[in-house]
Amino acid sequence: MDAELDIRLAAMKQARDAAEAANLAKTQFLMGLSHEIRTPLNAIHGYAQLLERGAAIAPAEAGRIIRRSSEHLADLVEGLLDISRIESGVMKLNRETIGLRALLEQVAEMFRIEAGNKGLAFAYKAAPTLPTWVLADERRLRQVLINLLSNAIKYTETGSVTLTVRYRSMVAEFEVADTGIGIAPDEQERIFMPFDRGAGRASGVAPGIGLGLALSRMLAQIMGGEITVDSRVGEGSRFVLRLLLPQPNAAPQDEVKGLPIGYQGRRRTILAVDDDPGQLALWQELLRPIGFNLFVAGSGGAALSLAELGKPDLVLLDVSMPGLNGWAVAAQLRARFGRDLRILMASGNAAELVGRDGEHDGFVLKPVDQQLLFDMLARQLALVWEYEGIDRPETSEVTLPEAARSHLVELAHLARTGHVRGLTAALAALSDAVPQSAGLVTRLTAALDEYDLAAFQKLLAEQQPGQEQEFGATAPGEQTG
Repeated sequence: MDAELDIRLAAMKQARDAAEAANLAKTQFLMGLSHEIRTPLNAIHGYAQLLERGAAIAPAEAGRIIRRSSEHLADLVEGLLDISRIESGVMKLNRETIGLRALLEQVAEMFRIEAGNKGLAFAYKAAPTLPTWVLADERRLRQVLINLLSNAIKYTETGSVTLTVRYRSMVAEFEVADTGIGIAPDEQERIFMPFDRGAGRASGVAPGIGLGLALSRMLAQIMGGEITVDSRVGEGSRFVLRLLLPQPNAAPQDEVKGLPIGYQGRRRTILAVDDDPGQLALWQELLRPIGFNLFVAGSGGAALSLAELGKPDLVLLDVSMPGLNGWAVAAQLRARFGRDLRILMASGNAAELVGRDGEHDGFVLKPVDQQLLFDMLARQLALVWEYEGIDRPETSEVTLPEAARSHLVELAHLARTGHVRGLTAALAALSDAVPQSAGLVTRLTAALDEYDLAAFQKLLAEQQPGQEQEFGATAPGEQTG
């Protein structure tokens, strides 16, 4: 009987110790989170007050500090959401052609400045075999590298931080080495636990919330790689990220830099709906100067009325609004206009968008990344952007006979719906029916082989520059691939 009681008491003590440890971890997490949030908020609040009072500060400098502080807050929230997405299995990775050398040079330059400000030496060493282009999720790769380098600088008071990159047999190895405080052997796995910064490692160092390494290892694993650590207390640490990064079959064409100044084809109409006047002002600043007809509404009811009057091609719809929320408005818009109207939901919380794919055509996260926004608009409305200082490309294609027209219309329709097998058959039909189309068919086939339906649609639009309306630039009711 006594033995059974001892077992129960031991189990109760173990459960109590675990609960106390969890409670302590939660308290430390909340304290770190409070610090991480308050620091950028104080900067935003302070500079906003200076601007309101007309203080002698350059607006551009204040705007830069406010923007960086806002980005820090956004990254903090995204980190918390990423942990949740990974644990629930809803995170998706992009596989795209990225400039690996350019990405690493940008990251290295950023941390060279940060290390210099702390009095540390920073070195970046890239192997000669490092390819220019690889297939990867650029945002996630950048995120992991930034987390590793940020930690290295944070926990190094004197000496150096070194980023070394190797590449062999399609495997990239990113090594981040520092001469910092090091990590005890019994903590080298603990530091990868969410919200746990490690007792000794965190001592005397600026607060954090303990998400960086946990999120980095999770991201590395879902990208098919791993992160390992080798460290000695008082000597420094060496983190190694290994990823399979294959090279694309062909280098991408030179990409246009900067944001668009307009787009080709007829003028499109967008309805922006948000109960926040500041967000509506931002939509106006972004969209009107590049040629969109823009209507704005501050409520769901006003949005429905304006949609009837303005007949928009696309609606930017905030999710959280008093009264009729975004989902209720989206349901009524779908019932009234069907799939002919594109609906992009806007929210600062990506979790609100999970599991509701049929109710919208895409989403925009706040704060808005302008490049991602324009990429999304291009896909949804089949737009071809125009950029400052870059002329419209001229096509050397021969003028196709009228017999090709029905084939081109069919190809445009299939491209908008993403019907790849249908496109292959339709290209063969065009080639057989119109021998003069051989050059166009070759270019379209190359775009299709890369699954680049945006380029595919652009090539089609170039064949009938006066017929954008029929060729898919105005068919927002169908999903692009």
